[in-house]
Amino acid sequence: MHFSIKKLGPGLLFAGAAIGVSHLVQSTRAGAEYGWGLFWVVFIAHLFKYPFFQFGTRYALATGESLLDGYKKLGKAYLWGFFIMSLGTMFTIQTAVTIVTASIAVVFFDSDQSLLVWSTLITLACLAILWKGKYSLLDRIIKWIILVLTISTLVAVFIAGANSPQTLTLKQELPQLSAFVFLAALMGWMPAPLDISVWQSLWALEKKKNKAISIKEGLFDFNIGYVISFFLGVCFMGLGAFVMYGSGDTFSASGSVFAKQLIALYTSTLGESVYYIIVIACFTTIFSTTLTTLDASPRSMAKTASLLLPSFSFLHYRFWILILAAGTLGIFIFLQNEMGTLVQIATVLSFVTAPFYAFLNYKLVTSPQMPKEHQPKKGLKIMALVGFVFLCMFTLSFLVLAL
Repeated sequence: MHFSIKKLGPGLLFAGAAIGVSHLVQSTRAGAEYGWGLFWVVFIAHLFKYPFFQFGTRYALATGESLLDGYKKLGKAYLWGFFIMSLGTMFTIQTAVTIVTASIAVVFFDSDQSLLVWSTLITLACLAILWKGKYSLLDRIIKWIILVLTISTLVAVFIAGANSPQTLTLKQELPQLSAFVFLAALMGWMPAPLDISVWQSLWALEKKKNKAISIKEGLFDFNIGYVISFFLGVCFMGLGAFVMYGSGDTFSASGSVFAKQLIALYTSTLGESVYYIIVIACFTTIFSTTLTTLDASPRSMAKTASLLLPSFSFLHYRFWILILAAGTLGIFIFLQNEMGTLVQIATVLSFVTAPFYAFLNYKLVTSPQMPKEHQPKKGLKIMALVGFVFLCMFTLSFLVLAL
């Protein structure tokens, strides 16, 4: 297989979308509170969700259609289900990632401006990037963001591990029932919600318009992004474990206070010399998520609307991106004090809807809609079935305990 770096793109966009709240907030918090005790969650989440994310790229490149086209062929009810669930979560998800980006920007730029001001500026900046360049500009920017993120995070973890006074073990543990909501949130957004598989299929098709790529090249690209996501998930857990575990400090629910605590705890142990390494790692992590989610949700909603409501031609990409930006800013203005609750709702909803997307993606790539020669091999099918059972059992357990 002849492979060019220019053919990388959708896999890195996946990494950019995935590496955000799940890594920077949830994974770091897991490391701070449990050391390496929840490494199994990061590993299991990546392992059992892998087939269903990969199916997005596989189906798109094999058929020339997105997963949304496939859902419609399976039955309009499935597509309506996706549309309703996406409409119910996309504003909260966008708000959650933007508020974390704004919180870190306040620290990064040492600004006395409010989170509302920074959230507005970040939203408008992302909107301008996507409005002007759409996919091609996003494709170019994300490669640099992921490069900076990976290098700065790796350096930070190396220094933290070298300077850490903690004696950490790899003993794994299951949190108490009182922490089960946190476990569900970590699992739900690690590496990402499963509906991102739909985004992945749309990005793969956009990339194919600009550059011819084979299925093998597309899957290789996706695997690179997925490995980066896992690697950085472990790195951020390591930062939390090396720097914060056993310190006795607890994180604030306030975004700006959390960002200050995060960076202050790092620099107090690692030294002021690595301050900008930490801040750059944190900011690029969450900014990449804010940018890619602001692109992907409108992209998927526009496609869904075109399939379900073809006569409503105004429901295109730019319509949805404006709606999402306006809705996000509206939440900032009117529901800012409820952000902690909103983030938790968003992460838990992502967790409990995972079996729905897992079922749809597996059903689609093993259906007659998928060319036989490109259907997943037996080993991947077995992994998918085991993953589906795990997601169902874990979701059921959560619902029983929560109710």
